[in-house]
Amino acid sequence: MFTEVVPPIHRYSFRQVAVLDLAYLVTFGSELAVVSMLPLFFKDTFGLTQVLAGLLASGYAFMNLFARPGGGFMSDRFGRKRTLLILLTGLALGYFVMSQITSQWRLPLAVLATMACSFFVQAGEGAVFAMVPLVKRRLTGQVAGMVGAYGNVGAVCFLTVLSFVDPGIFFLVIAGAAVVSLVATFLFLDEPEGQMAEVLPDGTVQMIDVS
Repeated sequence: MFTEVVPPIHRYSFRQVAVLDLAYLVTFGSELAVVSMLPLFFKDTFGLTQVLAGLLASGYAFMNLFARPGGGFMSDRFGRKRTLLILLTGLALGYFVMSQITSQWRLPLAVLATMACSFFVQAGEGAVFAMVPLVKRRLTGQVAGMVGAYGNVGAVCFLTVLSFVDPGIFFLVIAGAAVVSLVATFLFLDEPEGQMAEVLPDGTVQMIDVS
């Protein structure tokens, strides 16, 4: 594997995988982290019962039903890199707004801000996986496995941060990570275009349109 030269038709840019890893670390990683702490955040900030806090916080996860497939749809419709850039920008702004939530806010406004942020987070997850099969089709499983693993890495990192700081700083750290991912996506992620070569079992090469 490491001694033979890989034919050009089988090569792909690992930089693409690295940027998608980082984007999923921020999107799915932050979702897992926020879902874990949001009920307690609502309870402590607004003095709610545990049941009511849990019900209100569940709206963050509920957005998955619409946002994830919505992110994939927008990616197919409007361009994959452009969509991911827009969603990462919205994610960063969303977490910045959440970092400003205090007990002085009206509770419905806080819930609305949380769900709006959640839309960008989970639509971003869909946009990331809209690009995964286009890195290298015959390695889709490997690429998807690596990108998916970084979601859990992100959750561990963000929850570790939360153990040392208050929730406002926690949300700001996620927003900062989103900005880093946004810059990496803008500079290093290539928009899939043209054709992808696929070697069939009989040895013939099929060219597949990706744009």
